[in-house]
Amino acid sequence: MKKSEKEKAIFLDRDGVVNKEVGYLSSPKNFEFIEGSIEALKILKRKGFLLIVITNQAGIARGYFPEKTLERIHDKMIKRLKQNGVELDDIYYCPHHPDFSGPCDCRKPNPRMILKAVLKHNIDLTSSYMVGDTLNDVQTGKNAKCKKVLVLTGYGKEEQNEIGQIIPDMIFKNLKEFAINI
Repeated sequence: MKKSEKEKAIFLDRDGVVNKEVGYLSSPKNFEFIEGSIEALKILKRKGFLLIVITNQAGIARGYFPEKTLERIHDKMIKRLKQNGVELDDIYYCPHHPDFSGPCDCRKPNPRMILKAVLKHNIDLTSSYMVGDTLNDVQTGKNAKCKKVLVLTGYGKEEQNEIGQIIPDMIFKNLKEFAINI
């Protein structure tokens, strides 16, 4: 690809999309991939997408775990993915929560994490997707002006019942079904 050509990306919420939702994942030992998610990431890589995790980590602001623990969780995720032949292109996280650390401009649904990735990786948002298990993730994709995908893992099934003003472009059973069908 020429330097001037823009990349296409999959922006992935982490909890409930890539790994099992456990409610404030605060230890690497509790990190577990959702069945099929590693294969999904392989498929998306083969299709030429950058893989970028975009995740709110309010547990840091709430004092449930320090940033060092989040780094260890991400290190475990990266290591397991590499062992399976997959590399993430980047990870962005927001460690804030307005009730505990005050307002910020990076917390989803604000698109700042995505926009930072766009600048760093020369990404074409019209060819890119935000994949999440909540309507907050869908709103993030809308705010960033990329395609919006709701997966029915994590909180997705419950969130699907709340669809109203925030509408995903696509809904899939899980990340693997999305990867196969785009």
